[in-house]
Amino acid sequence: MISPHGGKLINRVLTKEEAKKLLQKKEQLPHIAVDESILRDIFNICYGVFSPLEGFLGKKDYESVINTMRLADDTPWTIPIVLDVPADIASTLKEGKDVLLDSGEGKSVAVLHIKEKYTYDKDEFAKKVFGTVDEAHPGVAKVKRMNSLLIGGDIDLIEEPELPFSTQTLKPVETRFLFESKGWNDVVGFQTRNVPHLGHEYIQKTALAFTDGLFINPVIGKKKKGDFTDEVILDSYNALLKHYYLKERAVMSILQLEMRYAGPKEAILHAIVRKNFGCTHFIVGRDHAGVGKFYDPFAAHKIFKDFPDLEITPLFFNSFFYCKKCGGVSNEKTCPHSNEFRIDFSGTKMRALLEAGKIPEGELMREEVVREILKHKKMFVE
Repeated sequence: MISPHGGKLINRVLTKEEAKKLLQKKEQLPHIAVDESILRDIFNICYGVFSPLEGFLGKKDYESVINTMRLADDTPWTIPIVLDVPADIASTLKEGKDVLLDSGEGKSVAVLHIKEKYTYDKDEFAKKVFGTVDEAHPGVAKVKRMNSLLIGGDIDLIEEPELPFSTQTLKPVETRFLFESKGWNDVVGFQTRNVPHLGHEYIQKTALAFTDGLFINPVIGKKKKGDFTDEVILDSYNALLKHYYLKERAVMSILQLEMRYAGPKEAILHAIVRKNFGCTHFIVGRDHAGVGKFYDPFAAHKIFKDFPDLEITPLFFNSFFYCKKCGGVSNEKTCPHSNEFRIDFSGTKMRALLEAGKIPEGELMREEVVREILKHKKMFVE
């Protein structure tokens, strides 16, 4: 099986005895309340989804990531995983000491071993990670809302945070066991934040034809306005898997992660995460993790040339469409027919039909998938 990123699957989960001992000092330690996005980052760090990270980035790693797309030890990494803290709270925290990270319910879910406190330039962060300082970009807007101080250091999990859809969330140690038990040597990972149409199915099954198994891994977490809700994404994919996939060849588990919409750089992060889950291949589509017109549609394909040491194999897919003449999904390389026979997989068109309670043509979406979507009164993030 493919090695985790950095060579070791990180596990920073305290034993029950260790957690109990730490919580006995709870009243003596400072606390920081964190939101659900940070809780997801904590989950991903402590269970190895973000291997080789063992905590929130310190200054040296942060600067290396935004400037070279690598950690300070030269391991590929493209998106800073950081913890920002209000100045008044940061002033009470000391390097070399511990601070408890609390959920919104006041539960202490992790302990951060403070290595350093440091400032950063928000415009530099935005420009170097997202390629723009335009606040119309949701990732940039979030950076501009962040506090001006970051705290770096390793973390240990005290208690698993309560996140939605926990029953559909597998950790890397579990997916690796699952793939091995199924006898899968080559596993292709598929990233999604949308409901499936026939174009997605075409990509997945094409990749599956050359591998042993398909790992569908929807991103579940905060998304921009207009994206499909998490519930709709999961229910629609469960319908697709039930009716159109062999159970012994396809599985689904969710990825607890907030979308950054960083385009090509996020495509690399997504590939690293799937490598940690045990995937040997990763599907990279058109405008992967893009938003608006901020990135070239194939920027996410080109960036992989900068990472020959990534180890996971990217599978690139360009545009595709339904051809009435061919009688199926096709692409520019395989279909000789003119545009009059082609039906594009227009997300805008399909969203409009679904919003109106209508069923898109059978050439676009499976009926079972559509009916599952239409059960939901709220289909989109508001």
